[in-house]
Amino acid sequence: MGSIKDKRHFILDHTALLPVPLTPEIALHLADDQTPLWRMGEEELAELGLPSPFWAFAWAGGQALARYCLDNPTNFQDKSLIDFASGSGLVAIAAAKVGANTILATDIDAFAIEAIQINAQKNHAHVETSIENILTDRAISALCKSPPDYFLAGDVFYDAEMTKAVLALLEPLAQQGTKILIGDPNRSYLPQDRLKLVKSYQVPVTRELEDFEIRSTKVWRFLG
Repeated sequence: MGSIKDKRHFILDHTALLPVPLTPEIALHLADDQTPLWRMGEEELAELGLPSPFWAFAWAGGQALARYCLDNPTNFQDKSLIDFASGSGLVAIAAAKVGANTILATDIDAFAIEAIQINAQKNHAHVETSIENILTDRAISALCKSPPDYFLAGDVFYDAEMTKAVLALLEPLAQQGTKILIGDPNRSYLPQDRLKLVKSYQVPVTRELEDFEIRSTKVWRFLG
């Protein structure tokens, strides 16, 4: 198995700077059918030592959260915020554009961290990054001692194990007063009984990713 030592150059060489469909104010380095990354199969990615490049796509839930931030700037101005499982950094960048005070984008993929930094720079947004897994008991305990004003998470309820782990983080955060917003197009494991609908969007998405050209996606508030 190979190893890509210069992640920054790999991202720049294998993606294109493209406007995000629902938030055209923001451009990200993404994969589309004209980019080398799009044409790489799982076997080729594995040979390069590259995890699945979730960071190279603007997922529906993240697009909805980012649009909500841009349309409701007074909610986030001068607030502290965590963008969990940030991927491309889209939500964090949107929050920075409307004046959030401190923004931490977290992801456990080193390529995502590099992509977030590249994308934030391209959009003149100040975003801090962390590769720490904040789903561990130790990280949750530390976070609850200094909770953010807002916690945003897009497209994280994709299987039962992840849903259980995320809820174990959200519950104590909500008890500390953090406002938690979820972006999700009604995926199978979305815990709708714990959520209140805030806003619906029709999001243009890539058919190869979502099986639809337009997907109804929602921003939800976690009730605790």
